[in-house]
Amino acid sequence: GDSLLTPRGLLLVGMPGEEEAFAHDFRAMAMQDISFDEARAMVPVLDPARVTMAGYHKEAWDIDTDRMLQGFARAIRAGGGRILTGAQVSAIARTSEGWQVSAQGRDFTARHLVNAAGAWADQIAEMAGISPVGITPYRRSMARVGAPEGVGHWPMLFGPGETWYAKPDAGALLVSPADETPTEPHDAWADDMVLAEGIAAYEARVTEPVTRMLANWAGLRSFAPDRVLVIGPDPAEPGFLWMAGQGGYGFQTAPAAGQLLADLAGGRTPSLDAQAVRALAPARFAR
Repeated sequence: GDSLLTPRGLLLVGMPGEEEAFAHDFRAMAMQDISFDEARAMVPVLDPARVTMAGYHKEAWDIDTDRMLQGFARAIRAGGGRILTGAQVSAIARTSEGWQVSAQGRDFTARHLVNAAGAWADQIAEMAGISPVGITPYRRSMARVGAPEGVGHWPMLFGPGETWYAKPDAGALLVSPADETPTEPHDAWADDMVLAEGIAAYEARVTEPVTRMLANWAGLRSFAPDRVLVIGPDPAEPGFLWMAGQGGYGFQTAPAAGQLLADLAGGRTPSLDAQAVRALAPARFAR
């Protein structure tokens, strides 16, 4: 079909000493209690000598992120918009009619300015003379490793307390230590020792060790101080609209978040209830 989603499933696996974190995640994610044999039927390499707890949630899905981005790009172009890459912003100025943004020797003007700069959201705000909200980028590392045969059918594996996770990826396996290291906005790279911790956590629960790393990388997951998305007009300057603090859930939240911001910018009543709109608004950080 045309769905951006394909079924994956989520398998929470615990070892002795992880009972409290396992119980918390099991409740929070409304998981189904399953036996070790049921878990091993999904992931045959699980180690019966190590894994003592398992929970499963069927309603976890993979997102075709490339297709999703291309769909958004087509919608922008269909509406007469342009996407300019490699155009670093050098200046932002308030004008009588809205905003002027300078990038690569060119000036762009608009009535509204949307700050969707990810880890750099506070820096963009300061360039525009807007008070920052306290966005902090956190590094998250990922390794792509060789995997046993049949890995494509595995669910996503999750360590209690989000201490690690692993997910099938085109015949290989993505493994992350679920690190969350506060840093400055930059082009992030993975730390070898941190990656090793994630791979070791996965290996501690399976019978087949990782034999080769195919690739590794890192990204920045950016959070507001309260770890809630920041969406809406700045309280001091309504023409400056925030779309920031998505953390690790930007793809999941993008369709609804984008619709909310479009409604707020266009003066329409959002489909979200008023309480949710207020909870997301940057006005909550006003001092």
